[in-house]
Amino acid sequence: MTVEMEAIEKSEDERLLDEYSRAVSDAAAKAGPSVVNIRADNTGSGSGFSIAPDGFILTNSHVVHGASSLEVRLRDGTRHEARVVGDDPDSDLAVLRIGVSGMPCLDFADSSALRPGQLAIAIGNPLGFESSVTAGVVSALGRSIRSSKGRLIEEVIQTDAALNPGNSGGPLVDSRARVIGVNTAVVLPAQGLCFAIPSNTARLVASALITLGRVRRARLGLGGQRVSLPRKILRYHGLSGECGVFLTVLEEGGPAYRAEFREGDILVELGGERIEGMDDLYRFLGIERAGQALRARLIRGAAMVERAVTPAEGGGFTRPGS
Repeated sequence: MTVEMEAIEKSEDERLLDEYSRAVSDAAAKAGPSVVNIRADNTGSGSGFSIAPDGFILTNSHVVHGASSLEVRLRDGTRHEARVVGDDPDSDLAVLRIGVSGMPCLDFADSSALRPGQLAIAIGNPLGFESSVTAGVVSALGRSIRSSKGRLIEEVIQTDAALNPGNSGGPLVDSRARVIGVNTAVVLPAQGLCFAIPSNTARLVASALITLGRVRRARLGLGGQRVSLPRKILRYHGLSGECGVFLTVLEEGGPAYRAEFREGDILVELGGERIEGMDDLYRFLGIERAGQALRARLIRGAAMVERAVTPAEGGGFTRPGS
């Protein structure tokens, strides 16, 4: 390689590095004023960010859950008492409000359009170091993590943008300073294994919390666990997969109880979708299922029975299983 070619390659590397640095610094400068520090009396500190100019702040549920007093510190150093507008431990998201108007706020990107390798920038207050910026890439998409209540949080973003305690609730943004996720978890002692709730989930939950104070979810009023089914049963009934949900408990008066489910039944299908475990049931019982009449198929002994069941609106009772 000639000296001239080496100089050209070095110049190109420097140009790319400058473009990367500029993208990170520009996004951080644009998003930074919307990021806040949250102090809770019982859980320590975390991060959050403004999603509306009239004082609405999005953060993680685990940052604020159970706190009797909350304080939000803005970028300009002012401190404000905050109240919880809505808290959803199932998605690990919560919305706060402070008595401030005209706050700079962040826009949400479409997380379904993300691609692995895309630039990801985390802004927050790790270990009390305010307005810290780390950068990396979207390492993977479609991950699942469990909330504190055991429900799976789907389509989670994996990133190698470094997160530490205190980053929780802060934004993960793209090169245009749009929110692609809400930073929520890090796997210790591993390095570069960090996770964020996707922006599409965050936008949906935040809207529900602001308008209703809660997230409407459907429930059947049952508890169960994943069990393997004998191959001959699977073949005889034409079932795909290998497992079903063995019903261990029914809530008296609940939807499943009224539909004449029985303890010991094995739920294998609901609304035409195959159910192989409690996680499948959690996924299926989304917001729109409440009040919707569904057909359930259950193995009772060796026979297949069908029942019509209408999920109710409300919290859990379904117990986390494998």
